[in-house]
Amino acid sequence: MKKLIFFVMTVFLSASVFAGNGDWKSLFNGKNLDGWKIHGTEKWYVENGLLVCESGPDEEYGYLSTEKYYDDFELEVEFLQEADGNSGVFFRSTFEGTRVSGWQVEVAPPNHDTGGIYESYGRGWLVQIPDEKENILKMGEWNKLKIRAVGGHVTTWLNGQQMADINDEKIAEGKGSIALQIHDGGGIKVKWRNLNVREL
Repeated sequence: MKKLIFFVMTVFLSASVFAGNGDWKSLFNGKNLDGWKIHGTEKWYVENGLLVCESGPDEEYGYLSTEKYYDDFELEVEFLQEADGNSGVFFRSTFEGTRVSGWQVEVAPPNHDTGGIYESYGRGWLVQIPDEKENILKMGEWNKLKIRAVGGHVTTWLNGQQMADINDEKIAEGKGSIALQIHDGGGIKVKWRNLNVREL
């Protein structure tokens, strides 16, 4: 019996190591933007323990990226959209000014593919959301977005419902930061909280 228990524990521990599951870590300290870098002239600030992005006077694209690169990971984040709420979460992304190379998990107003996957300055939409899933987004309320990226396999969930699942060779080759976006056009305000990541 002891040998059986030892074998089971060995298999379990080996599986855990193989999966590479690390500890969850917060990307946002609730006080300032330490660990992040601003791209562009749009507004990024902390208010009442929340991370806020808001259109500035230039009404251009803006990004807030992690200083650290993340390859294989799980990310959980909550967002609340005010105004038109057109934003996004980028992964494996690099920047030249406000030109981004990488992939975006869409955060947008209702009926605009929140949870879908878009490749900026490349192939465009890789996964759009079917109409029957558009009601999963709760505009004006807190929503929870989860992203899992391992190699070229990316899965997204919104409020516990799977939104996208894709295997892509180009994504597998990507390296870069996690980033939040402000879309151009002005009038955008989104609040963020509980930004937690686990490297895999």
